[in-house]
Amino acid sequence: MRKVITLLFLLYSSLVITVPLFAQQAEKEVNQQVQFWTSINTLARVSDKWGIVGDLHIRRNDFIKDPSFYFIRFGANYWVKKNFTLVGGYGHMWLASAAADDFLFTNENRIYQQAQVSSKWGKVSVLNRLRNEQRWRQKLIDGEKSDQWGFSNRVRYLLSFTFPVFSNPKAPSLVLADELLVQFGKDIVYNTFDQNRLFLGMKQNLSKVMSMDFGYMLVYQQKSSGYQYDKNHTVRLFFYYTPNWTIRHHERSVLEETGE
Repeated sequence: MRKVITLLFLLYSSLVITVPLFAQQAEKEVNQQVQFWTSINTLARVSDKWGIVGDLHIRRNDFIKDPSFYFIRFGANYWVKKNFTLVGGYGHMWLASAAADDFLFTNENRIYQQAQVSSKWGKVSVLNRLRNEQRWRQKLIDGEKSDQWGFSNRVRYLLSFTFPVFSNPKAPSLVLADELLVQFGKDIVYNTFDQNRLFLGMKQNLSKVMSMDFGYMLVYQQKSSGYQYDKNHTVRLFFYYTPNWTIRHHERSVLEETGE
């Protein structure tokens, strides 16, 4: 298992080094934003090997003033080993764009495949997750929704560390996580690098089946032009619901998200 973790870490390092080379050489423009992002993320175990995944995400711009997107995702989780899972499923996003009088919402459909490995390095919990997404995004033409769709494939790698700060297990823990997202496809010309999400916050167990994390997430995203970027200073509040619906009880399932 350590070989798998090492391989994933090397993959992540190579992406960090090589992805910026794809950026278009032009004067950079960075748009600073403040956002609020909340979600409920569910992993319900229904047998020794299988579970049901379901998420709901809401992100707002200008802190909570304006909509950014609404997102739902569901799928099936399979435990290959106690600390190694495979997931596949479907997600749908309603993405807000500013219109003349209000906001216009375009649609995105996606399917995804995921492999996740959790481990312990001493007292530190480590999570490695590799996710692949196929995305169909509705296009805007002259400020109006069209019947044209763009396709892209996006690869995401998450590396997360949870540090126990107090000896009391009921006390909060410190979380440091980073996720790199790169994308490919016919419509992806200047922004193979999609975005990076860096999170620092606290994780707190609320009950045997419910937990939360709260903190600051920096989302740095490259736009399709290649030289325009969004730098989103995001207040993140995520909830995790991990019930066990089997007769035989297991340890709490490992569930963590960095976003839609």
